[in-house]
Amino acid sequence: MPGPGLSIAVIIAAGGTGTRMSSALPKQFLKIAGKPILLHTVESLMSLESLTQIVIALPARHVSAARSMFREKTWRVPVICVRGGASRQESVWRGVARTRPHTDLILVHDAVRPLCDPATMRRVVDAAREQGGAVPALPAIETIQRVSRRGRILASPPREELYAIQTPQGFHAGILKTSLERARLEGYTGTDESSIVRWAGHRVAIVAGSRQNIKITGPLDLGIAELMMKTKTGPAPDSSRTEKPSMRIGHGIDYHRLAAGRRLVLGGVEIPYEKGLDGHSDADVLLHAICDALLGAAALGDIGRHFPDSDASHRNRSSLEFLRSVRGKVAAAGWKIINVDATMLAQHPRLSPYMETMKKNIAGSIGIAASNINLKATTTEGMNAEGLGEGISAQAVALLEKK
Repeated sequence: MPGPGLSIAVIIAAGGTGTRMSSALPKQFLKIAGKPILLHTVESLMSLESLTQIVIALPARHVSAARSMFREKTWRVPVICVRGGASRQESVWRGVARTRPHTDLILVHDAVRPLCDPATMRRVVDAAREQGGAVPALPAIETIQRVSRRGRILASPPREELYAIQTPQGFHAGILKTSLERARLEGYTGTDESSIVRWAGHRVAIVAGSRQNIKITGPLDLGIAELMMKTKTGPAPDSSRTEKPSMRIGHGIDYHRLAAGRRLVLGGVEIPYEKGLDGHSDADVLLHAICDALLGAAALGDIGRHFPDSDASHRNRSSLEFLRSVRGKVAAAGWKIINVDATMLAQHPRLSPYMETMKKNIAGSIGIAASNINLKATTTEGMNAEGLGEGISAQAVALLEKK
């Protein structure tokens, strides 16, 4: 077991390419609160006691820029940038190879988790020190199902056995090194470092993670992280009054069946197809999901509350009218719409030719630039009702700012 004079090295896996951000710049270099995410992550790790070294594994073409960025600051421990591999596992292996010979513990952390708090890191270090390996984790709060490719539920694992694993993950240096080396020789690929260590026959303990230790993977996460940083670094709250948030995020989701004899309308665009969505209004699932996201962010209920299907005046009504009305309700509640991100799930028809017109319709209805609206469409590869051609669904998130 490592003794009292602990030496800790941290490997930062920074091989992301920015695909899910739709960005040419890897997400770890995108800025929040005026600084690159990777820089925030390194700064948070510097609070770790007994830290002796940070090794960052990056795509080859970004190593030079990262080195320049870190040379501009004075750090209490060395920060080394190395060329990563084709996979996360190989990148971590290359980072581990650059750690000092007498390192006791190695922690592996995601480059895009800039909000990990010192208490979570201490829990990981203490448990890894005692048991050889430890990871922070959060218990599942949703019901998790095993689902077949055809969209049928196969099993319902007990929720108390399910956890979402975070980083940093901590291990005795020798355990992590030998596990990675064995996996490399035998061709084993793990989902994370803890899975490799367990595959190699070692125990890994669970410690309490943190809800604030978010992983930035999509555009919405940038706004959430920025808001959390402002809250974290802002003035201490006045206990004599309740502070009102300056930003809010809402989520919306809607489903409709496909039926013969109906028009297919999405984003206010009529799309030629043999079937349309069944509903009291025009059944525009995309706009309904966006309406619910906006209403949710403003704490104004949902679309059914404001436009009930029991009201005959809404029959066959254009959902663009609903969206314009929601814009007015959100504004009346004192909120400004910042951006909307939405995804449609449909096996058929192909929706990409209509996306730009949808964006223009939405932008005009809610009064923001089309560049602040992101639309996506995906198939479900034959799974669920969407994949079987029985319906179409949509999900949306929206960010509001206090006026």
